[in-house]
Amino acid sequence: MHIRPIDPATATIPVTFHMEDPEGLTGGHDPVKTVHAALGQNLLEVAMSHGINIEHACGGVCACSTCHVYIEQGANQLSESTEAEEDRVEEAPGLQRNSRLSCQCIVQGSAPITLRIPSWNRNAVKEIPH
Repeated sequence: MHIRPIDPATATIPVTFHMEDPEGLTGGHDPVKTVHAALGQNLLEVAMSHGINIEHACGGVCACSTCHVYIEQGANQLSESTEAEEDRVEEAPGLQRNSRLSCQCIVQGSAPITLRIPSWNRNAVKEIPH
């Protein structure tokens, strides 16, 4: 997945990630990380550009459900889910009303966004780079 560089001058929207497995996602122990996003970025890009390694087996093209997250605050600041996203997110374990695919959540508003990354949402067949 190509990650667009973040311009600090335009990244002003606070996004708080609550991580149930912070060590698996960041290598650290802090379960909460607040970063800043810019309009037009998707939440997967925001996470990856700030060192939060959300799984994305399909490369962020809405062809799997490994980047499944729960939007806890600010859902109205994100793009609406498409039919393709709804079809994919239904395949994710632990489906809830606030379930979204982070690769499809485009930041469209300027108010804070809070999401939770479940610990069990890991790609068990991920290849180790060699």
